Amino acid sequence: MNQPSVEKVIEQVIAQMKHLKSPIEETCPIGIVSMDNWEWPQGVGLHSMYLYYRSTKRMEILQELVEWYDGQMVKGLPPKNVNTMCPMLTLTYLYEETGREDYLALCREWVGYVMKEMPRTEEGGIQHVVSGQLNEGELWDDTLYMTVLFIARMGVIVKEDSLVQESIRQFLLHLKYLTDRRTGLFFHGWTFQGRHHFAEALWARGNSWYTAGLVDYLDMVTLPDGVKSVLLTALESQVRTLANLQSAEGMWHTLLNDQTSYVETSATAAFAYGILKAIRKGYLSTEFMDTGIKAWHAVVKQIDANGIVRGVSYGTGMGRTLQEYKDIPICPMPYGQSMALLMLVEGLEHQLTL
Repeated sequence: MNQPSVEKVIEQVIAQMKHLKSPIEETCPIGIVSMDNWEWPQGVGLHSMYLYYRSTKRMEILQELVEWYDGQMVKGLPPKNVNTMCPMLTLTYLYEETGREDYLALCREWVGYVMKEMPRTEEGGIQHVVSGQLNEGELWDDTLYMTVLFIARMGVIVKEDSLVQESIRQFLLHLKYLTDRRTGLFFHGWTFQGRHHFAEALWARGNSWYTAGLVDYLDMVTLPDGVKSVLLTALESQVRTLANLQSAEGMWHTLLNDQTSYVETSATAAFAYGILKAIRKGYLSTEFMDTGIKAWHAVVKQIDANGIVRGVSYGTGMGRTLQEYKDIPICPMPYGQSMALLMLVEGLEHQLTL
């Protein structure tokens, strides 16, 4: 049997992402498996689709994205929060592609909400409000990917430096409170109410939002050298520890420092994407190339013959115990498909083959 090409696997992964159905009873107020809904997993999927379009210039992909947003706008959007903000990132790019003023107006409305109405923690951090939960006083590492990237993009589009500066503030504030100084990894969350890191979980996917998000953030904005240096040294510190924690097969455990927790594919794919792109862009030394390539091949093995990415954990709230992370069910998810997509496309840049 002939080995499929990377391009063929990419097509299969995209096709499956569009038609995922939940094999488990969903616990989130808005379903996070089906691409028919507007939530953060769909936002991550849309972003990967757009970056794939930008790489290939295939107009049918752009048209599918436009149709998705138009359909959602007709249906009506959900209440604004950190997670439902995620699909807005790709809409900023679609505005640039299409010049549609209704897209820009919607983006302005939602970023205005972030800046003026979204609840804040002490020191002005974006409180990780999600659908059905206020999470008062809490900072989560997820917020950087779900909302802060959108803020940065809007600053560039509407030429408002205050938005870019706000994105910088949020990155630095989250680093300040979420960094585990012993390892260079990131805790899932911090609460100002009690001033602790909950279960002190060094959760894989939460960490991977930084790895994958930072390399895209640096494509979006021009940062002062001092700020860029802080963000990149944090990345290097994280990746150095990740290299030591990588499993023999190239995966990472859902609790990075706990080998009794299961290995998890979406985080591994996001780490592979971030590491490989960071090396290509000169942000990381080539000493980490083997780590990235090993992860790339490990994720490829988790993609079945139909293009479904296996070994992906369901949406994960803030765990009060480490066991809660181990108990999160595994099922196909849009962000598993999308992070695999980004990783595969980045692999083409490095001429990786299956």
